[in-house]
Amino acid sequence: MARTNSVYVVDDDEAVRRGLQFLLNSAGYLPAPYESAVHFLAEADRLEPGCVVTDVRMPELDGVELVRRLEAAHSPHQVIVMTGHADVQLAVEAMKAGALDFLEKPFKDEALLRAVDTALEASERALKVRASQARFAELLSSLTPREHQVLDGVVGGKMNKVIAYELGISERTVEVYRANIMQKSGAGSLSELVRMAMLSGRS
Repeated sequence: MARTNSVYVVDDDEAVRRGLQFLLNSAGYLPAPYESAVHFLAEADRLEPGCVVTDVRMPELDGVELVRRLEAAHSPHQVIVMTGHADVQLAVEAMKAGALDFLEKPFKDEALLRAVDTALEASERALKVRASQARFAELLSSLTPREHQVLDGVVGGKMNKVIAYELGISERTVEVYRANIMQKSGAGSLSELVRMAMLSGRS
């Protein structure tokens, strides 16, 4: 999965948007400007995953609320909040709501680019988690009730003979169920299957 280079700049100040666009373009990113959080949210679910660089204080909808709404929507977009000295408390509130980082104005170009790079890496990880969760959900829907029980035992770290004893079946039958589960999941190894289960919250 190739890493996205999309960076969404959300700020009601046109000069700030233009300045950040120029900087991000120069560094090889793909910036897209939005004059308000409302406009960005209207398109967010149709946009390429990436990083959001937003001012914390804006009319209509501020940066904190933007973060909250993206978090509520389980968005893979990672958010960096820009703040003035008087609004650091708001930036901290945004971090608590789920923002990845905040930068206090005026900040150096290098600081922003480092933060964006970190955010894009985090976005890539979030996408991988979502893909794994989707694959695992598909797996669960295809399992028989007995395969579900065997899977729970496997994810719980139990040996085949223990699973067999608890379910009242033979160890060989457990092995057959495990092989079926591996085939249905597409996992290349037991550790990958367990990792998929853990990422989905089944542990």
